[in-house]
This record gives sequence, C-alpha cells and structure tokens, in this order.
Amino acid sequence: MNMQETIVESPEAMVARLARAGRQAQRRLATLSGETRAAALRSAAAALREDSAAIVAANGEDLAAAEANGLSGAMLDRLRLDSARLDAVADAVEQVAALPDPLGQVIDASERPNGLVLSRVRIPIGLIGIIYESRPNVTADAAALCLRSGNAALLRGGSEAVHSNRAILAAFARGLEAAGVPGDVVQLMPTQDRAAVGAMLTAAGLIDMIVPRGGKSLVARVQADARVPVLAHLDGLCHTFVHAAAEPEMARAIVLNAKMRRTGICGAMETLLLDATFPASESVVAALLDAGCELRGDARARALDPRIGAASDEDWDTEYLDAIVSVAVVDGLDAALAHIDAHSSRHTDAIVTADEAAAQRFLAEVDSAIVMVNASSQFADGGEFGLGAEIGIATGRLHARGPVALEGLTTYKWVVRGSGQTRP
Repeated sequence: MNMQETIVESPEAMVARLARAGRQAQRRLATLSGETRAAALRSAAAALREDSAAIVAANGEDLAAAEANGLSGAMLDRLRLDSARLDAVADAVEQVAALPDPLGQVIDASERPNGLVLSRVRIPIGLIGIIYESRPNVTADAAALCLRSGNAALLRGGSEAVHSNRAILAAFARGLEAAGVPGDVVQLMPTQDRAAVGAMLTAAGLIDMIVPRGGKSLVARVQADARVPVLAHLDGLCHTFVHAAAEPEMARAIVLNAKMRRTGICGAMETLLLDATFPASESVVAALLDAGCELRGDARARALDPRIGAASDEDWDTEYLDAIVSVAVVDGLDAALAHIDAHSSRHTDAIVTADEAAAQRFLAEVDSAIVMVNASSQFADGGEFGLGAEIGIATGRLHARGPVALEGLTTYKWVVRGSGQTRP
C-alpha cells in the first residue's frame, strides 16, 4: 500500500523560504522611486480603512481569548482595536508616506587633496526581522516604516494578537499590490511556534537586523540568542523628578499625565521623585491617588498621604505598565540623579523645574535616550517627535537611539568619484 508522506516544514526552512522571498522583493523595491513607495503606502492605508470592519472583528477574537486567559487591563488596552484606533493606524501609515524619502540622502561629502570626491549616501539595511508582542498596530507601523525606507520586513507578532495581525497584514499587502509593489516586501510568520523565533534569530545572511518590541523576557532572549545584529528596546523605567523649583500646578499636571494618560505604554512614568523641599508634594500625590493610581513609596513618601503603601526594593526596578507608581522623596538634584542612575532603563527621564541651571545639569548628567524638561514622558513617541510611526525606542548607544524611524532603518555606503586617480 502506497502512503503519501507528509513533509512538515521546519522553522529554519520556513524562515529561509520567507527571507529569500523578502530579499527578492526588497531588490525590486530598491528600484522604485520614493514617490512610488509613498503612493503604495497611501494605497495600503486606504485598504486598512476599507477592511476596518473585518480587522475589528478579528481583533474581537483576540480580545475574547485574551480576557479568557486573564491578561491584565494594561495588556488588553495594548491589544484593543476599534474603528477610531484603526483609523489612527491608517493615519500613521499616511504620515510615514508624507515623510521625506531618506534613501539617496547625502549625509556628508568632502574632496580629498588628490581630487577624489567622497560622500556618504543613505541606503536600506535590507531585510529586517521584527519580533513583537501585544500591539497589533505594530504590524502596520513596522510595515510602513520598512517600506518607506526601502527595506523588506519579516514580522513575527505575539500569539495574543494573531488574528488582528493577519487581518491587518492582508489589507496592507493588498494595498501594496494594487500600487504595483510586491506584497512579499512585508511578510508575517504564519506560525506561533516559539521555535520560529529562534530560527529568525539565527538566520545570519538572510535577515540583516532584528528589532524586538515587547517585554523584558523577550528582549533578553533576543539579545542572548541572536546571531543577527539587534536593535534593542529594554524596559521603559521612566522617572519624573519634581525639583524644588517646580511650579506646583505644572508639576501636578505633568505627573498626572505622565502616568495616567495611558498606563500601558513604554513612555509612562513608573517612578516619581519628589524633592524634599518642593512645597506641594501632597497635592501631586493626591492627584495621582484621586485618579485611581496606586502609589508605593518610601517612608518619607508615605508620610505625605496615608493612602500610599510601602515600596519594596523590587518596586524601584519594576515597569508596571499599569496604574501603579513608585514614589520617593529625595534630598535635591544630586540624590535624584543618583536614584535615576541606579534604576533607570535609559529610556526616558524628566525633570520639572523653573531653575535653568538644574535643568541643564539634569540634561547633561542623565544618560537616557530621551531626557525632558517640563514635559510629560508620554511624549516619548516617534509620532510626537515628528518622525511618523516608530519601530521602537532604542535604549542602547549604537546605530540608533531614542525613537527609531526612517533614518534608524537605513545604513550608508561610501560613494567615491574620481577623474582617473591612481594610488601611488
């Protein structure tokens, strides 16, 4: 009896197949003009709007499963799509389309004494693998940024958003193809098998860069296992320091917004530092407590309001992504800087002060990707920085730092023009 064998594709073979298709599509993409790429993104945004009902329905499946699995309120907020949020996703794609084309930009140029003219010119990185969790909007954001910068993308979203991601990508790819761009320039891994992540991390020569977007355990795994260059984003352990010279009403408004506008984003304040001589600390903590935020503080913070619970050692290093804040009273700028240096994840840290000298010291001495004066840390966002949708906020020091958008997804080549020179 003849039996037909069923051949199951291994994760490594799957990644290799998709990566080769993506690289081929990227080579074609590289031949298209900036306006053609922008038009394709506008077409993709239109397709997202046309498929809004189907995408929201797919998201409803994911939300139902997430609630059944006990995901936190913050995680559900990250996952949730409605027509307004989806319209904002489409808007973000259009905003990326409207950004200046980074490709071909001359970074700098010089002429050598022998007459050689040298320039550095922006080019795509190639095929970018993006591994992310929870937020389905990342599917469209990442696809848009990669395409606008001339890159192909291989996406691997979290299992909690699997239906949403597939519906978004289907619409996005349909829009690209309608505009004459190969759909394979953006692909989504068709499996939630964790082994597929490992296969992406070791696909050196096929994937040019990995971008992880997710929790600490995901980023740690990527950094530990990757054989491909990684653009990493660690925890958003963001601090706001209310200096003694802060204007009280400004401090209250900034602190409340920094935590409670959206508690589940990486730019949300997780630790509040209050100068011991700031005269309105009670009103600042009361505003948070009255808004439904849980506060965990040191002894001096707990003396400000009986509703403040005791902070543990772990609280100072916890990214809550929820309506929880750790709060400490510190003896001036030096103590605040020391606390931030010990506990910050180098994402975003802010000072509220009317003292320009204190602000300048804070800006100079806090070694974070984003430092702010008199502004909410919730502005730590590529869109707010005028970059369009962001691929993530890099907290390292190499290649790109802070919100990573189009320029962060390019590299450069040296272009040398001569007139017959030979080297002696």
